[in-house]
Amino acid sequence: MCGFAGFLDLTRPTPEPRATAAAMAATLIHRGPDDADAWADPAAGIGLGFRRLAILDLSPHGRQPMHSHDGRWVLTFNGEIYNHAELRDRLGRDRPWRGHSDTEALLEAIAAWGVDEAVGRADGMFAFAVWDRARGELTLGRDRFGEKPLYWGESGGALLFGSELRALRVHPGWDGAIDRDALAAYLRLGWVPAPATIHRRARKLEAGTLLTVAADGATRSRRYWSAAARAAALAGSFAGSRDEAVERLDALVAEAVRLRMQADVPVGVFLSGGIDSSLTAALMSQASDAPVHSFTVGFDQAGLDESVHARAVAAELGTRHTEIRVDEAAALALVPDLPRLYDEPFADPAALPTVLLARETRRRVTVALSGDGADELFGGYGIYRSLPGDWHRQRRVPRPLRLAAAGGAELLAGPAELLAGLAGRLRRRASHPGYRLRRGAEGWRAEGLAALLALHHTRWRGMPAPVRLAAPPSRAESTEIAALAGRDPALALMLEDLATYLADDLCVKTDRATMSASLEARLPFLAPAVAEFAWSLPPEFKIDGATGKAVLRETLYRRLPRALVDRPKMGFEVPVGRWLRGGLRSWADDLLSEARLDRQGWLDAGLVARCWREHRSGAKTWQTELWHVLMFQCWLDGQGG
Repeated sequence: MCGFAGFLDLTRPTPEPRATAAAMAATLIHRGPDDADAWADPAAGIGLGFRRLAILDLSPHGRQPMHSHDGRWVLTFNGEIYNHAELRDRLGRDRPWRGHSDTEALLEAIAAWGVDEAVGRADGMFAFAVWDRARGELTLGRDRFGEKPLYWGESGGALLFGSELRALRVHPGWDGAIDRDALAAYLRLGWVPAPATIHRRARKLEAGTLLTVAADGATRSRRYWSAAARAAALAGSFAGSRDEAVERLDALVAEAVRLRMQADVPVGVFLSGGIDSSLTAALMSQASDAPVHSFTVGFDQAGLDESVHARAVAAELGTRHTEIRVDEAAALALVPDLPRLYDEPFADPAALPTVLLARETRRRVTVALSGDGADELFGGYGIYRSLPGDWHRQRRVPRPLRLAAAGGAELLAGPAELLAGLAGRLRRRASHPGYRLRRGAEGWRAEGLAALLALHHTRWRGMPAPVRLAAPPSRAESTEIAALAGRDPALALMLEDLATYLADDLCVKTDRATMSASLEARLPFLAPAVAEFAWSLPPEFKIDGATGKAVLRETLYRRLPRALVDRPKMGFEVPVGRWLRGGLRSWADDLLSEARLDRQGWLDAGLVARCWREHRSGAKTWQTELWHVLMFQCWLDGQGG
């Protein structure tokens, strides 16, 4: 729901403040096509702009920027507060309420209790900016898991903020210089990890964080909620039986689904046929008096299409099912537009089918529930089973021996690569044993589970750094996660993924894809009560031998035949490698031209061009690495780079 933007002048006044705030927000019309407004206080140097996607309280009473009834606070807000009715009850029904929007409930909670307490009591996905007229302070806040985005930064004498970077670029003080270190992180991961952005002068507000800025520029940042701290406090505390766990989980997810079905507009569900979306659809059907509208995207290619599974689940549940077929031509036509939609380099190939799914879903509903987050809470990925074993075996080797093995591998890498290059010219294949040796060395040097997980997500491994002059990667592991790694390694890995992969990849993919179509996605598994219950469970309730999400499966068994539940996990698979050798080849040829890369000066032009030649000829597959480069190059092209 909605998009907002604004500024707080620090050392230089913004000209025409209300018009500037409105212009910043106007870039977010896709996030809010239904209404717009702006507010400014030139004397205080504050401007707030807003675009509205009307979902709760469609009347003008839901319009923002919204002023508290006592006149002290002014709020712009993106997202949903699902327990807004509970907040209203706590505040008192005799309060001078104007409408029934969740925005007003959050604003009056802030007026009554202060920002920190109000946010701590809110169950929702949100980002907001609230101005305290009495103290002359601006506070920015973001939800617990990072479902909704919020960018901010100091530039041109002002603090700028907004739901997307494109809004900040409109301010006359904007400095769009690229952050070389953030670019290097993006090339490795396919996303820019928080708090960095692709721009040096902008940052992402991290999940679960509040940032207060005074008129003199003094800032105070604090975590109001930490997944790692809560999980460490709760880990393994559930003392009931497995059946009791299933019963409790069923009730918690059902309540989360019910709350996320609240809307004054049509609501549907993304249904892939997997455990998470099937359970969501089943609980929606249970809570609804009418058939739920479900949506699936399917590719017209064998091996990439899971729509048959979704169709079977929809038939069993009796949903009104819409199957969106995607042919290759439609998919290829969208590819060059992805960087504009995502507004920052982003290379998860699943963005493409998600955008196509969102566009068609929006034709019929305004809100869609999604199963995102369940894998990271209930152990759905195979790495949560494999990496603890890898680390256990590696830890049995004394650290000096591991470092010696890493050093030896690095010494052999150069000669091995040279010999392989000579042999490759004869047999027209590229094997790159030197890269494999350096990859092995990286693994031996890893100092913990979090480091192994980071390597799992990393591309360009064992290779020369693809970004010129960038600093080497670094990420601090939280003390809570480090402590958990010894007693529940799978949970430690899930928490790392929650803080990185979920927040900076999956939530970004879903938010930008859906909001680009003016569709709101809601994620029931990220309800705080569901997450905290997941963390309280014994490890074997989540990962039972080779089976992940054990308690979720048993919850779903109550509603679907086992044959529809127990099937191999399947995600969106996009044939990037084949497309780059086929329909996208000329597009990629232009963007990956060695002369062009060398002229731009960001990337190692020789390395990228060689990978492109090898991939194009079939000598070696570099589809993921090249896709990361292509999404950056296409984004840079749109910036005039």
